[in-house]
Amino acid sequence: MARYTDASCRLCRREGEKLFLKGERCYTNKCAISRRAYAPGQHGQSRKKLSEYGLQLREKQKARRYYGVLESQFRKYFEMALKTKGVTGENLLKILESRMDNVVYRLGLAASRPEARQLVRHNHFTVNGKKANIPSILLNVGDVVAVKEKFRNSEKLKSILEITGGKVVPNWLEFDAENLTGKVVSLPTREEIDLPIKEHLIVELYSK
Repeated sequence: MARYTDASCRLCRREGEKLFLKGERCYTNKCAISRRAYAPGQHGQSRKKLSEYGLQLREKQKARRYYGVLESQFRKYFEMALKTKGVTGENLLKILESRMDNVVYRLGLAASRPEARQLVRHNHFTVNGKKANIPSILLNVGDVVAVKEKFRNSEKLKSILEITGGKVVPNWLEFDAENLTGKVVSLPTREEIDLPIKEHLIVELYSK
């Protein structure tokens, strides 16, 4: 299955809420949800009552789209969460949050998760001083993410930092703005994950 390459705003409209896939645009009146708060397509404005399965499926799709994860990857993460001690739904979100691209986004080094994914692929970061250009790398407590020297003075990074300058870095991460490094100091608690995801519906879906 190929990665989704159509208009990102269609995904937000399909889920009926902002997924923050376009960075700064999502905070302006150009946001598709602000202008057309209904699903895309010919029958997008007709309201349909979802079944129990439909609600569970939509919640799973919403989580996948927040993090930009393919179905096969998402299933793999669920199986990992299932084998980990604790609440399966919360474990799943912790795994998704610990992805390299998400950590770069949470540190304010990218304006959106898709942008973070692109920057990681372009080899602009290191983890513990080593090359890290795979967005799906799962980071552990103690890992340090750093901006590569050649990217530090780029106009691209300067424009990103102008957008994300007031962004609050979550407590489970530590950001050194002077050296442009970030450290994973702990795994996030459910309260520290600010996404409106009902993870118990995802667990119910995969448990059928």
